[in-house]
Amino acid sequence: MPSFAGRDILSLKGFQRDEYLHVFDVAKKMEVIARERKNVDMLKEKTLVAAFFQASTRTRLAHEAAMHRLGGHVTGFADFKMTRAGDWYQESIKDTVKMLEFYGDVIVMRHFQKGAPHEAADWASVPIINGGDGWGEHPTQILSDLYTVLRDKGHIDGLRWVAVGDMRMRTMHSLGYALSEFGCPVTFISPGPGGLFPNSPDMRMPEEYKSDFRQASLDFSEADHVEKVIGEADVILVEPVVQPDYTQARQEASTDKSLTPANYKITRELLTQKAKSDAIVLHSLPRMDEIPLDVDDTPWARYWEEAFNGVVIRMALIALVLGAVK
Repeated sequence: MPSFAGRDILSLKGFQRDEYLHVFDVAKKMEVIARERKNVDMLKEKTLVAAFFQASTRTRLAHEAAMHRLGGHVTGFADFKMTRAGDWYQESIKDTVKMLEFYGDVIVMRHFQKGAPHEAADWASVPIINGGDGWGEHPTQILSDLYTVLRDKGHIDGLRWVAVGDMRMRTMHSLGYALSEFGCPVTFISPGPGGLFPNSPDMRMPEEYKSDFRQASLDFSEADHVEKVIGEADVILVEPVVQPDYTQARQEASTDKSLTPANYKITRELLTQKAKSDAIVLHSLPRMDEIPLDVDDTPWARYWEEAFNGVVIRMALIALVLGAVK
């Protein structure tokens, strides 16, 4: 297995099974630090740069919390409109990254442009971690999700997944790549063109990713109603179908508060009547109404554990790419 030291974490495409398991082994060791709410001095001489060109709560703060837990320092920006990359100058990714590499030892980038972290990695001399790139990928989120499943179920191999939401979303693409390494069947449930309202976009899995999944021998299928398949699921991963355009830096909420159709909604009633008693529900958050609040206190909900594990996984990744652990 190649060393993680100095490595960019850009995509789960090509990520190997032993690499997942190694990250999870390191995360388990980091979990003790996070659960006891300690800060150690493992990375006391290192600095993380957060370069967030798109709004974020969990991804940015989880990386920053992870760095603090490891004793490191954090700098960067949470709103690129307050920088020269987002004002009148519209500074290029190259120029921005060539500057940021002198300010820290690892850069976490979220960008509304698909492929932007990959471009940054072409120019940077320090590791780049992809915090989500447009409709591209979100590798650290899916690593967090898989780790949550591993800690809950004791294994990942062969578990049957149901993924509900907009399949253009970056999490869904990283999910498909990851599940191909663990022999997990998955059903993607999403609206086709006009499936939400007249002239709504096609939210089914894009063909470029389905082609990749077939090449990776992923066992996947597609459906248009969660009720048809939820009874088979060991893991139910949910994302919104009512959401902003991820190719834009920031969008204000519209006055249209369209509700999620029943086809793509995980309710307490549906779980009680149809789901396996030991199935678990994941959601990277934020949510609209696709998971009502009364699901939070059911035995199926795992999204708060998922949020905690997001810090643990980022601790592991940062420590690995900075060479603090092998």
